[in-house]
Amino acid sequence: MNAATLPQLVIAAFLTFCRVGSCFMTMPGFSSARVPMQVRLFVAVAISLALFMNLSGVILPYAGTSTAVLLKTTISEILTGLLIGIVARFYLLALEFITTAISTMMGFSGSGGVSLLEDYAESPLGAIISFSALMLLFALNFHLEIIRALISSYRIAPIDVLFNPQAALANVSDTISDAFFVTLRLGSPFVAYALLINLTTGLINKLAPQIPVYFISLPFIIAGGLILMYFGIPSLLSLYADSFLPVTIGR
Repeated sequence: MNAATLPQLVIAAFLTFCRVGSCFMTMPGFSSARVPMQVRLFVAVAISLALFMNLSGVILPYAGTSTAVLLKTTISEILTGLLIGIVARFYLLALEFITTAISTMMGFSGSGGVSLLEDYAESPLGAIISFSALMLLFALNFHLEIIRALISSYRIAPIDVLFNPQAALANVSDTISDAFFVTLRLGSPFVAYALLINLTTGLINKLAPQIPVYFISLPFIIAGGLILMYFGIPSLLSLYADSFLPVTIGR
C-alpha cells in the first residue's frame, strides 16, 4: 500500500459499507429499536471490512472514478443494500401480521402490549411468536445467509451496474406475495377454528337470545385457541424457518 492507493482503498471500503450498512439498517434483528445504535454501527463496519478484504478485487476497479459517477454509485449501493434487508424484513412483518390476526380470531388481542423487538404496540401473543421466530432464525444462522446474499449480490448486481428500480419492485412484490401466502397457510388452522367457533356461538345465541352467549363463551374460545396454539406452535415455527431461504434468499 502506498500514498497513491490509499484514497482508492478508502473509497472502496466506503462503497462496501454503503451496501452492507444499509442492509443491516433494515434487516430483522439488527435493525430492532432494542439494539443500540453503536452496536449496529460497529457490526456493520466489522462486516464491511471483512467483506472488503475478500471482495477488494471486485470493488477497487470502480473506486477511482469521477465525483459524479461516485455519487451515483454510492446511491446505487445504498439502494441495493436496502433491497436485500427489506426483503428479509418483509418476511418477518408477514409473520407479525398473521400473529395479530390469530390473536384477534382467538379473542386474545385485547389492548396492545409492548413489542419485544420494536417500539410500537403489538398483541402479547404476536410479540411472543415473532420473537420466538426471530430467535429461531438466528439459531439457524439466517444472518449468515444474509451475508452470503451480500457477497452474491456483487455478482448479480455489480458496482458498475446502477440500481434497477423496476427489477427491485418486482422482487419486493414477489417476496411480499410469497411471504403472506406462507404465513396465511401457517395461520389457516386458526382461521378455520375462528370460523367454526364463531358460527357455533352464533347458532347458540340464536337458539337462546336471552342469554349473552358471546360473553359467556369468550373464555372458552380463548382457552381453545391457546390449546390449539400450544400444539401447533412447534410446527408453525419449524415451517416458517424452513420457508425463509426459498422466499427471501432463494430469489
